[in-house]
Amino acid sequence: MKLFVHALPKSSIFESMNFLIRTATENDVPRIMEITNHEILNSTVLYEYEARSIEMQQTWFVEKQTNNWPVIVAEKDGVVVGFGTYGPFRARIAYQYSIEHSVYVHKNHRGKAIGNKLMVELIRLATVGGYHTMIAGIDSANMGSVEFHRKFGFEVVGTFKEVGFKFDKWLNVIFMQRFL
Repeated sequence: MKLFVHALPKSSIFESMNFLIRTATENDVPRIMEITNHEILNSTVLYEYEARSIEMQQTWFVEKQTNNWPVIVAEKDGVVVGFGTYGPFRARIAYQYSIEHSVYVHKNHRGKAIGNKLMVELIRLATVGGYHTMIAGIDSANMGSVEFHRKFGFEVVGTFKEVGFKFDKWLNVIFMQRFL
């Protein structure tokens, strides 16, 4: 169910520091899956247990496209090294101006401003799309992500304690918010 009609540019493209930020295509899905699966299997960045299949990741991508939610990628030397997206914060109509986003950078390409450029583009797309606020749910052990979000004007608005369980431990989620 599409809650809010938002217009996004067909292609958001810019180059910076030897990498390109662009709208994702279906050809990017395997690399997005690879980046996602690394996080699922090796971190608490995603509260999932099982690696995604290519079919699952393609379904995710088609759902994003069908609902006009952006998926952008950072490409370096023809290889996707990161991606970002956003979608609904919650399904009820009153939440239609609030979005929750994600930014992921391949483990071998962190610290090169790729995440920064992806976030800048997501903020731009959300602003152009007419949204009011962006929300991030971050594992409390991931202080690097908390600091990353602070750089973009996100503020901590709350912590849900022991709402996730992964790698034999309870996990807390920090919620951060930025008004557009």
